[in-house]
Amino acid sequence: MTRRLLPNLFCACCTSLLFAVFGLQALASAGSMARKSLPPIRHVFVITLENKNFSDTFGPHSDAPYLAEALTAKGALLTQYYGTGHNSLDNYIAMMGGQASTPQTSDDCSIYADFRQTGTAPDGQLVGQGCVYPAAAKTLANQLTAAGLTWKGYMEDMGNDPMRESPICGHPALNTPDLTEEAEAPSPSVPLGDMYATRHDPFMYFHAIIDTPSCKENVVNLRQLKSDLRSIATTPNFSYITPNLCDDGHDSPCANGQPGGLKSINVFMEEWIPLILSSPAYQKDGLVIINFDEGGNGTIQRSGNSIVVTVDGATCCNEQEGPNLGRRYPLEATRMSHGRRITIRTVSFGGDRTGALLLSRYIRPGTVSNVPYNHYSLLKSLEEIFGIHEYLGYAGQKGLVAFGPDIFARN
Repeated sequence: MTRRLLPNLFCACCTSLLFAVFGLQALASAGSMARKSLPPIRHVFVITLENKNFSDTFGPHSDAPYLAEALTAKGALLTQYYGTGHNSLDNYIAMMGGQASTPQTSDDCSIYADFRQTGTAPDGQLVGQGCVYPAAAKTLANQLTAAGLTWKGYMEDMGNDPMRESPICGHPALNTPDLTEEAEAPSPSVPLGDMYATRHDPFMYFHAIIDTPSCKENVVNLRQLKSDLRSIATTPNFSYITPNLCDDGHDSPCANGQPGGLKSINVFMEEWIPLILSSPAYQKDGLVIINFDEGGNGTIQRSGNSIVVTVDGATCCNEQEGPNLGRRYPLEATRMSHGRRITIRTVSFGGDRTGALLLSRYIRPGTVSNVPYNHYSLLKSLEEIFGIHEYLGYAGQKGLVAFGPDIFARN
């Protein structure tokens, strides 16, 4: 009996081993083919802006003509790019870690609370509630480090008021209120004001980053980008850039008296995009991606100091809600802001159509792509550009399309 079972056991082990070997080879081959179909980009700059729908930003009467006209003529306009949630934070987490919304992240985590995990879904989604994901939840930054590549997050205004946040790796103490929810106006003690928002800094919501020395080394004030751009050696492979609450278009008017909205976005772009495009790293093998966290679609109703904003929450790309929301739509959430009572009424769980713009020497000027993309597509695209093929969370969703030949025409 033993003699009969051993060959069968041996064959079963051989079959499993051969399947594993050839399966890995097939995966490596598929990854290699995907990489070969992409241009040899090695320096990527992502700039994320706030709360604008496609028609307002890229339409004929845009308040950001440098972005909507001058830059669009130089690169590729993605007309069907979508956010993945409302409000801000869940979109940033989707871009960096592939995790879907929780009730807390979709409400911007006014309490900087730990994520309490109760399980893991088969699609890589952590099941639970909260904001700051446990160390088991990895990010694109962790993947880059493991691959021997470099990264930095450049956060405008971070540390302007050290009583709110540190100038490096700036975030609230765990399980305490987030004092960066509101912009701080200039004052004698804080001459520049402080319009840094932790919720727009995705690195701060993963213990895999904030508990490591890399956080203080790599998540820095935007000022450092100018010096880092001076050479290829000092420019990270991946740069994630978050303007402050005025320059990203979130506030209008702004705490410092500037107009905000698309007008301030335009001023920010006119200052920073030429610096990036003239840098040695970009000119050698660079890609700039300008996107928005979520759309501003919907209607606004005003009554005295009360404002009701209704947003569609539209999706693309067969986006999944994820295991943690468990909400019935439409959904209403109310908060006070600058003495006004603001109610956000969300019809569905998506982030609406924002559009995005890509710039690179590998892109034919004036390219227009109507292929649907979202933040998970962005994460998958970045992973493929950098030769990483273990997709995080919903970046690995079956059928999800990454950036391809509709955008890159100059290999």
